[in-house]
Amino acid sequence: MSYEKIKTTVDNGIATVTLSDPKTLNAAGVDLVRELHAAFEDHAKPDSGARCVILTGEGRGFCSGANLTRTPEPGLETSRLVLERVYNPFISLMRDYPLPIITAVNGVAAGIGCSMALMGDLIVAAESAYFLQAFRRIGLVPDGGATYLLARTAGRARAMELTLLGDKLPARTALEWGLINRCVPDDQLMTTTLELAKALAGGPVSLSYTRKMVWEGLDAEWAEQLAVEAKMQDVAAASADAQEGRLAFVEKRPAVFTGR
Repeated sequence: MSYEKIKTTVDNGIATVTLSDPKTLNAAGVDLVRELHAAFEDHAKPDSGARCVILTGEGRGFCSGANLTRTPEPGLETSRLVLERVYNPFISLMRDYPLPIITAVNGVAAGIGCSMALMGDLIVAAESAYFLQAFRRIGLVPDGGATYLLARTAGRARAMELTLLGDKLPARTALEWGLINRCVPDDQLMTTTLELAKALAGGPVSLSYTRKMVWEGLDAEWAEQLAVEAKMQDVAAASADAQEGRLAFVEKRPAVFTGR
């Protein structure tokens, strides 16, 4: 499939999806998000060759938020319809994705772009990057799961500060708050991201189960989550990767996982 607003490649098990509308700082218009959804679905297919996905932006921004200058399409005349039919399905796809996701935040991540950045299982940000909940400036409310993500990662008090005041959150502070995993010099962003991606792409299929369990654990009761862990341990133990892992342990050598 050809794309106009994104670029996508697969190399050595690593799929890289790049928002590519730099003149708008990669504003997340309906057309761009639809392309993202299609690309992520393609990379999730067993024959895609992908074992993890990197999401990043081209140019000076990761994503500047929704495109507020769009002309409404039939069936998308209100903000609610756009969210329910376009944005929320993509954010939910990221949450329930079968492969680990790394977001490499190269610049501003605002509005829905902030949500997409924080949906990474691992989040790497350049030192010049920042996160922004700018909704108060235009009289709107946070969306794209922002109120859920921020409260569960940074805590209620900081979530309130970010959403009610609408100030920029520098990447370094985001790291201190526990919102992201790495804050690196700008010129090391993709190098660091690729190192993490190689570790994920070379890992066992159980990594896919693990990332899903952690996301679901945000809302689970203790007993319920213990039951899920027990169930999924059986699933993981039956995989070819688990068999290879046990054999490698006995033979005292590094395991060679195939993602199956």
